[in-house]
Amino acid sequence: MITKYYNDAIIGNKKITASLSKTGELLRVFNQAPDYKQFFEIFHAGLKINDSAMIYLHNDINNIFNQYYIENTNILVTEILNTYFNLKTIQTDYVSIKENVIVRKYKFINNNNIDLNLNYLIYSKLFTNINNDACGFFKNDVLFQYTHDYTACIFSKEKVTSYQVNNAENSIMNGSVGGKDYIGMSPDSAIEYYLGTLKPGEERNFEIYININDNSAINLLNELDTEIERFRKIDYKKDLDDTKKYWEKYLKSHSKLALKDEKKNHLVKKIYDRTILLMPLLINEETGGISAGVESDEYKTKCGRYSYCWPRDAVFVTEALDEIGMEKESEKFYKNFCKITQSKNGGWEQRYYTDGRLAPCWGYQIDETASVIFGVFEHYQYTKNVKFLKDTLKMCEKAMDFLEKYVSDVLEEKFELPKSYDLWEEHEGISFYSLASIFGAYNKMLKILEEVKPEYKDNRLKIESMEKRRKVLEKRVRELREYILKTFYDENKKCFVRNLDDRRLDISLLGAVIPFKLFSPKEKKFLTTIERMNMTLRTYTGGYIRYEGDTYNGGYNPWVISNLWMVNYYLEAGENSKAKECYEFVIRSCSGHGFLGEQVNNETMKPSWIIGLTWSHAMFILTTTKLSKLGII
Repeated sequence: MITKYYNDAIIGNKKITASLSKTGELLRVFNQAPDYKQFFEIFHAGLKINDSAMIYLHNDINNIFNQYYIENTNILVTEILNTYFNLKTIQTDYVSIKENVIVRKYKFINNNNIDLNLNYLIYSKLFTNINNDACGFFKNDVLFQYTHDYTACIFSKEKVTSYQVNNAENSIMNGSVGGKDYIGMSPDSAIEYYLGTLKPGEERNFEIYININDNSAINLLNELDTEIERFRKIDYKKDLDDTKKYWEKYLKSHSKLALKDEKKNHLVKKIYDRTILLMPLLINEETGGISAGVESDEYKTKCGRYSYCWPRDAVFVTEALDEIGMEKESEKFYKNFCKITQSKNGGWEQRYYTDGRLAPCWGYQIDETASVIFGVFEHYQYTKNVKFLKDTLKMCEKAMDFLEKYVSDVLEEKFELPKSYDLWEEHEGISFYSLASIFGAYNKMLKILEEVKPEYKDNRLKIESMEKRRKVLEKRVRELREYILKTFYDENKKCFVRNLDDRRLDISLLGAVIPFKLFSPKEKKFLTTIERMNMTLRTYTGGYIRYEGDTYNGGYNPWVISNLWMVNYYLEAGENSKAKECYEFVIRSCSGHGFLGEQVNNETMKPSWIIGLTWSHAMFILTTTKLSKLGII
C-alpha cells in the first residue's frame, strides 16, 4: 500500500485533473471527472546515466529541486539538478487545453565535463482488483494499460527501446527492462527510451504523452492506434503556447480583485489567482458537481476520503464562483446537480460523486439541505435572474418540506426522522450550527417567495399555497430563535455550545452571525462566546482550531476556514484590525504555489492536510473580496 497524502501541485483541463508532488512525481490522474476515477497507483520516471542503476527523477539523494508554475497558468515546471552527474532536467507538465492528453516535456542539459549516456524509463502501475483487473499490452511503440472500461496510453513520438508488461518493479530498479511478452496479466509495466549520448554543454529535448481512453468509445484493439497516431502528429510546441494563452486569458477574465498595494499584498494576489486557476479543475463540466479537493487518501488511513461533492461545501464554493464571474458554473450546480441528487423526501444525502451518483456515506446532515436553499437565493442576489428562482422553486419547496419535518421533530421532541450528523460529521444529534443553517434557509425561502410571487399573479392556487407557506416560515423563524437561545446557551460557561451532549465550544457557532444572521455580532451572549473562543480555540500561532478537544489528524491544528470565519465575524462586528490579524494567519499558511490547505501545521505554518481544499479557497475568495471592498487590503 502506497500513501501519497500531499498533492503539492494540480494541473488539468475540463476533462482531466492531475496532481504532482513538489519533486515532480505524477501522483494522480482523474479522467472525465475531477473525482472518479483515479487510474495510477504508481507512475515513476527516471534515468539510467552511463552505468548507473535507475535514478528516480522525483526521488534521489543527489537531486536538488525547484518547482514553479509558468506565471498565470496551470502549467507546472520542475527543475531537477542531479549533483552527482551534474545533469539538469527541466520537466514541464501540463494538460492540453484542446486534447485529452497529459504532456510531459523534458529538457536534459549536460553541465558535466564528461559524456553522459542517457536512457529514460517509466514504471507505471494501475489500480487493480478482482472487479477491475488491470493488464499490460505493448503495440506500435505504445504502452497500453487497460481494464474493462478504460485504457491508459503512454507514448512518445520516438521509438521505445525496450518494454516489459509483466512485474517490472524489480527489474526497473536496475535501470533496465525487457520481456518476451507483448501482453500480460499484470497491473505494472515499464518502457525505456534510449536518448543517446549528451556531450558536455549539450541539450536533449524529449516528450511523453499520457491519454486515458474510454473503451466504450474507442476500441483498444482496432481503433485506438489511429487515435494515438493523431495525437503524435500534434505540434506540441504550439499546443503548449495555446494552453498558456488559454489560462492567461481565463485568469484575466475572472480576476476582479482590487488591492491598495499589490506589491505589499503579493501573497494575497498569489492565492487569489491560484484559486481562480484551481476552480475549473474541480468542477464536473457535465453536471456542475464540485469536488471538495483532489483525493489524498485512497486507502482511508486517516479519513473517509475527500474527492466527493458535499452539497453544503459546494454552496459556499458557488458563492465564490459568482464573485469571480463564474455564474454559469454556479447555476449549473443548482439547476442540474442539485436537481438530480435531491431525494424524493426533499433532502440531500451527505455526499455524492460529481457525476451525481450517491457516494459512500455514513449518515445525513440536515445542514446540507438547508444550505442548498440558502445558496439558491445567494446566487440569485448575484444574477437577479427571477427565471432561475422559478426554475428551482419546486426543488426548494420539496427541501423546505423535509426541513419542516426535521424542525417539527426537534421542537416537538418526537424524532421520527433519523438523527442528523453535525457539519463535522462526528456528532449525531441536535446541533447549534444545523439549526442556525435552517434558520438561514427559512429566511432565504421567505425572500425567494417574495421575489418569485409576481411570476404567479395569474395562478390563484399557487399564490394561496405560497402565502400559506410564508405564514408557517415566519412562525418557525421566531420559534427557532427562541429555542436556540433557550437551549444552547450555557450559563456556567457563559457561551453558546455546539450540541446538547458534549456541550463543547465550536468555531462553527460563528455561523449564527455570518452567514445565517441568527444573532447580531454585538449580542451580549455572543460577545461572551467570542471571548471564550479566544481563550480556548486560539493556538499560540494565532490560528483557530475547530472545537475543544479536536483530535482529527493529530489534533490541535488550526483550520483555514476557522480563521476565515473569524475574519468574517470581526468584519461584521466592525473590528477591522482583529479581522486583518486573523486573515494574515491564513496568508502566511499558503504553500509555495499559493494553495491553501484544510489545516495548518503550527510549527511549519504550512498546509498539514489536503492541499488545495475547495472550501478553504472559496472562503478565501469571499473574505478577500470583502476586505478589498472595505479598503483594508
